[in-house]
Amino acid sequence: MCGIAGFINYGPQGSASARAALKPMIDSLIHRGPDAEGVWADDEGRVALGHRRLSIIDVSEAGAQPMDSASGRYTIVFNGEIFGFLDARTAFENAGVKFRGHSDTEVLLAAIERDGIDGAIAESAGMFAIAVYDRKRREVTFVRDRIGKKPLYIGVGNRKLVFGSELKALIANPEFERPSIDREALGLYVRYGYVPSPRTIYEGVIKLPPGSCLTVSVDEPPASSADLLEGVRTYWSAFDAVANGTKACIADETEALDAFECTLDRAVRERLVSDVPLGVFLSGGIDSSLIAARTQAIAGQSIQTLTIRFGEARFNEADFAAEIAQYLGTQHLELTLTPQAALDAVQEMPRVFDEPFADPSQLPTLLVSRLAREHVTVVLSGDGGDEILGGYGRYAMMRKMERMAQRVPSFLPKLASAVPTSVFDHGLQLARLALPRGMREEVSGDRIGKFCEVLSHDNFRARYREFISQWHPDELVLGTSGQAPCAYGDAAVPAPSDHLKTLMYLDTIAYLPDDVLVKVDRTSMAASLEVRSPLLDYRVFEMAWRMPDSLRVSSDGVGKVALRRLLERHLPKELFDRPKQGFSIPLNDWLRGPLRTFAGDMLSSDRIARAGLFDHRLVERRWSEHLSGRRNWGQQLWTLIMFELWKDRWEQ
Repeated sequence: MCGIAGFINYGPQGSASARAALKPMIDSLIHRGPDAEGVWADDEGRVALGHRRLSIIDVSEAGAQPMDSASGRYTIVFNGEIFGFLDARTAFENAGVKFRGHSDTEVLLAAIERDGIDGAIAESAGMFAIAVYDRKRREVTFVRDRIGKKPLYIGVGNRKLVFGSELKALIANPEFERPSIDREALGLYVRYGYVPSPRTIYEGVIKLPPGSCLTVSVDEPPASSADLLEGVRTYWSAFDAVANGTKACIADETEALDAFECTLDRAVRERLVSDVPLGVFLSGGIDSSLIAARTQAIAGQSIQTLTIRFGEARFNEADFAAEIAQYLGTQHLELTLTPQAALDAVQEMPRVFDEPFADPSQLPTLLVSRLAREHVTVVLSGDGGDEILGGYGRYAMMRKMERMAQRVPSFLPKLASAVPTSVFDHGLQLARLALPRGMREEVSGDRIGKFCEVLSHDNFRARYREFISQWHPDELVLGTSGQAPCAYGDAAVPAPSDHLKTLMYLDTIAYLPDDVLVKVDRTSMAASLEVRSPLLDYRVFEMAWRMPDSLRVSSDGVGKVALRRLLERHLPKELFDRPKQGFSIPLNDWLRGPLRTFAGDMLSSDRIARAGLFDHRLVERRWSEHLSGRRNWGQQLWTLIMFELWKDRWEQ
């Protein structure tokens, strides 16, 4: 695991000058690779490749990068891991190939020598972002893993192509002019809380999409970032995996479960290969509990498990995690998240996330990553189960809303969505005593307003986009229509696809790589920790889509049936059979309490108006409503706070 950076200079200036320009780029990524650094440039200074190393496999100098292939034709920088590489190494050795060390990078280069870049990647399972220079063809090829676990940013400007694991590496290049904010990308950010691929917050900079390659000449510069995107080619797609899996469905539940468990166990086993200490994130939920149970069984010894405890009971799963750890016999550690620890971590967010990012679970994920790094260098996680097997609570909610949308005349929710939320509040004051006690705090005017707004749209895709939207960009962001294309509104969906499968697929290609995996990558790498996710092995993903519908969501709306059934084979049901809680913080309360002064500074009308990006009157109104307790705008306000923090750090 590591950080990579580099450039193609279309005005070559010599090797020494190229190395000097490369040095600050890789220095900006030291957190991703604190153990060593490597720089390489060709004689002309046309191609420069840099690497920061977190030593996981072959910690000797033989595993250092940039690394040349045996023939000298290829030079590679590689962020990530190739899982199952030991079997490939054995096959190469049987064919007479000699290796200098025992790293997966060297095995990957051997595969590239034999099969070419496209052929080698097609046969490689793992998480990776790669740049390979081919001296013979005078090309650099960039590759990103299938699901999008490892990031790769590429920018064009000033007769230079720059790339890196994080945006800060591009900005650190002294000859790359800082790009302007992309207002359409900003509109997408305030809607979703992240910037969807392939856009970035900057004009002229892209994210290489998951499952794709891009080959660029070192002699002929691309005209623009749009020109780069036209050259992207796909070597694997979730679309094809879903379509093919649906066609090859395993109808028998027991057969499907056995096949899924076998595939998952292989993924876990391959992820246990490490030359440094390894543990497992254990939240107490279904996904992480299954990964902990299988890791403990396959490792054949007591493993390290780690979790985080919240002071607020409704956010806390630490007791469940402790019970599961005790049953499994793991070495268990936990960290308590206090408001003060969160406040301290908030100030670090723009350093950790150099692109605006507003998933509040970024705070506990950073802190639990730091806890883990005190004891291990690698952890396994349960990420991916919700997307591949229908685990999110919003799926059940959307299906209920969809049934309602089919019954209610379309003009009614359109009329209701125009009603001021205060009217709903007054009505609820009269009706609240008639509601069951458990629903009194759950039902509010703003939730009813949101419900009506969702139902006011004319089709299922539009209703889901509204359901997950935080702000309407055309209302908040100045100078944009708010109509930028994004997967939720524009991506093709494999057919035939029911509503649940549509939601799972859309979240797989958007929310998963651009929110969940960004959060995990940046926070873990900020702590110099490698996270491996067996449920996101592409073979596990493909097998999950071969499962019958009955193993996704039960008849009473409970998701991840397959994972629950598998977990029953290894844990008593009473240890995990409970409602999903998620991994979040009491954001609404903290913004009115310990974070109030800080948030008020970030959201002040003067500050927002001066920047000229957002409608300051709308922001002021939402902040005032939140402080009064009349509304819970915590997530929406957090999105703006994270942007303002980012702007303070990166736009000076």
